[in-house]
Amino acid sequence: MMGIQLHQHRVAFIKLLLYVRAGDTKQVTNVIFLLCSYVTVYMIYWKFWKSFDSENDTFRLEFLLVPVTGLSFLENYSFTPLEILWTFSIYLESVAILPQLFMISRTGEAETITTHYLFFLGLYRALYLANWIWRYHTENFYDQIAVVSGVVQTIFYCDFFYLYVTKVLKGKKLSLPMPV
Repeated sequence: MMGIQLHQHRVAFIKLLLYVRAGDTKQVTNVIFLLCSYVTVYMIYWKFWKSFDSENDTFRLEFLLVPVTGLSFLENYSFTPLEILWTFSIYLESVAILPQLFMISRTGEAETITTHYLFFLGLYRALYLANWIWRYHTENFYDQIAVVSGVVQTIFYCDFFYLYVTKVLKGKKLSLPMPV
């Protein structure tokens, strides 16, 4: 079974395509990350396609894409194509973990390496919150769209963080109680 959910990488790939924009100071890093994401999706689709768990990888991406698209048109800084695409990428990133969490809840368990990957991915996002607090304190800078989206994403991780700390760090496999 492929531990990392394919839809999560599809969403991340779309987000990165939209995030690489003119004038972004992190553009080189984003391009490298975009290439790494492309290689990951390629590996899942072609190299390791036999290990792809299509039976459990059933999250319907339209449940993410439609609301995120609508929200990016309604709530953005300026109604320009580039700004709407950037806003879309930020909103999409905030819900990109949901397909992976859906797959874990569907199968009832996750491989240890997958749980470590998800924990550090969530920790990375939670550290963004500390960055925003620091930037507000030192630069008086506040990006409402990025902060609210980051808080939403971190909230999605909270239940997973609890399970990670109470099970995986104690040497147990992450498994969810399955209904009888």
